[in-house]
Amino acid sequence: MTETPFEGAPAPRANAELLGQEAAERTLFEAYRSGRLPHAWLLTGPRGVGKATLAYRFARFLLSGGGADGGLFGTEPAGLTLDSEHPVFRLVASGGHPDLLTVERGVNEKTGKFRGEIVVVDVRSVASFLHMTPGEGGWRVVVVDSADEMNRAAANAILKILEEPPRQALLLLVSHAPGGLLPTIRSRCCRLPMPALDDATLALLLERHRPDLASEDASALGRLAEGSIGKALDLAASGGLELYRDLVDLLTGLPRLDVLRVHALGDRLARGGDGTAFRVGTELLSWWLARMIHGGAGGALPAEVVAGEAALMARLLERRSLAQWLTLWEKWSRLFARAGGANLDRKQVVVTAFLELEALAA
Repeated sequence: MTETPFEGAPAPRANAELLGQEAAERTLFEAYRSGRLPHAWLLTGPRGVGKATLAYRFARFLLSGGGADGGLFGTEPAGLTLDSEHPVFRLVASGGHPDLLTVERGVNEKTGKFRGEIVVVDVRSVASFLHMTPGEGGWRVVVVDSADEMNRAAANAILKILEEPPRQALLLLVSHAPGGLLPTIRSRCCRLPMPALDDATLALLLERHRPDLASEDASALGRLAEGSIGKALDLAASGGLELYRDLVDLLTGLPRLDVLRVHALGDRLARGGDGTAFRVGTELLSWWLARMIHGGAGGALPAEVVAGEAALMARLLERRSLAQWLTLWEKWSRLFARAGGANLDRKQVVVTAFLELEALAA
């Protein structure tokens, strides 16, 4: 099965719910109804807004015969919805539908862990799969989740298929950062942008998936997630909101930081073998600095997640130029990326980042 991209979020292939992306869903439905459905689609937008969910939703629709038995008394379906009790829905959710192939990061046989990228062996079966006769007599569908994770060899293998697609075959490529894909891949796909969710939709989804959250916490998570229900659920499951509040509370001491608290935070983020705390903490720290830079550049500070943020950002922006803060953000990005891919001391990485921040603010 596809690896769930966010902790606490439902797996896209088994998710029957998609809210806030009605325009994108309508585009696919109308393309199907036209009888001239493009053979490849590039679903783009922020992480966690429903791109993979829509890909599997459309795959189920096609594999069920275009909802042929979903309408009342044989009437034409009004959308891509398929009942969760439908046999096709169950087969797709279990990963057992013979006419659906998912391309994702495979497991490294030596380590037993997921690879960091999609390699050519992960896409080797796509060409033969698409040229087989559909088991149910209709479409054969490939979902690539996500296309951003393909290395060069894997991307070239997919490109060759896009250049010579067989009939009744559909490729759905999920991409969070399409600018990093090969231009030739982008040019051979019909691009379908999916925006961040609006506040009302995000609040509704949080209420459904995390009814235990206090309304104040749900609102704060919504601002942290910036329109991504996947990110909001991930932060809720990993204690991200509490961590962000602690980060801001620590930062309010700038231009002087409490060294003991910095080391305690480093211990906290370094804890755990899976690196979740480190990932969440460093992403939040980078996000906080990026928001400050964007606010300074635009002349209006962002809405506060935690009380006192705006005053802190204004104070720091007065002390150094935007160029200097941007240089620090870029340095952090490189440092955190290296720590995620190498065996670096996570605590030391965190402490170093805070000391660099303190030095610039001093």
